[in-house]
Formats: sequence, structure tokens, C-alpha cells
Amino acid sequence: MYYRFIALLERLERTGNFLETIALVTLLSAMMLLSVGQIVLREVFNTGFVWADELIKLMVLWLAMVGSIAATRENRHIRIDALSHVLPELGIRVIRIIVDLFAALVCGVIAWHAWQYLQVEIEYEDTVLVNIPAWIAHSVMPAAFLLISYRFLVLVVKQIGAIVLRPSAGPGA
Repeated sequence: MYYRFIALLERLERTGNFLETIALVTLLSAMMLLSVGQIVLREVFNTGFVWADELIKLMVLWLAMVGSIAATRENRHIRIDALSHVLPELGIRVIRIIVDLFAALVCGVIAWHAWQYLQVEIEYEDTVLVNIPAWIAHSVMPAAFLLISYRFLVLVVKQIGAIVLRPSAGPGA
């Protein structure tokens, strides 16, 4: 049962990796093209798109959030790691499980509050980019924090699996 669960997580992870990579490449490429195009339009033709600067800001938000999901996926998020130099491997794994569970909880709470904020944006009918509902542009916040929370939980499952399924130290240990 555990191995089926891990296999499912691995399939979800591969799909998520693919989608995150596509999103990051697409967002970064579009943002660069739009930025350069806006500069050329302003400097050469004394014109530009009214909505471009706001769209670039939203693209930076989306890029940061998708990048954060990817960083968590790769376990490359910011980690203050003073104890790893003095604790044995088992102690490090236990501490990481606790820290990752706490991070999952915090990200889940942030996702919930971001969702509540979206509800307020829907109620007040805020708009961005001329006349697009703001909640559509800002929907990345609760979704990203929910996925980051999920990624932390996957890291916890992997750490627990590494502790439970670790090979024994051998005879005489």
C-alpha cells in the first residue's frame, strides 16, 4: 500500500514538474518579450501599450509563485540549517520532518487567507489590466501556497519513508 502511494506521488510529481517547467518558461519568455517590446515602442516610436506595465508586474507575481513551487519541489527553498552540522543523520531527518510539517501548515494558512482575500476581490469587483477581474490575476496566490503546502507534505512523506525503510546498519550495530 505504501509503495502504491509513493508511485502515485511520483506520477503526480512528474506531471507537476512538467507543468511547472512549461509555466516558468512561458511566463519568463513572455515577460521578456513584452518588456523588450515595450522599451522599443517607447524609445523608438514614442508609444506603448497602456496595460503592459501592469501585466509585467502580474507576470512577476506569477513567476515568483510558480518558481516558489518549483523550489519547494526540488527542496531548494531557503533553509536555515545550523543543526545539521552537529546532529546525526536521523536527528537531521526528524528535525526536517518537523520543520517541513510546520512549513506546510503555515503555507496552508496563507493559502486559506489568500482565498479569503480573493472572495473580497470578487465581492468588490476589483479589476486589473483595463477591465479583467482582479481575482483571476491574483488566483495564483492561494493556488501556489496550497501547492507549496502539498510539496512540503510530500517532502515529509519522503523523509518518513527514508527513516522507516532505511537499511539497517548491519551486524553488530
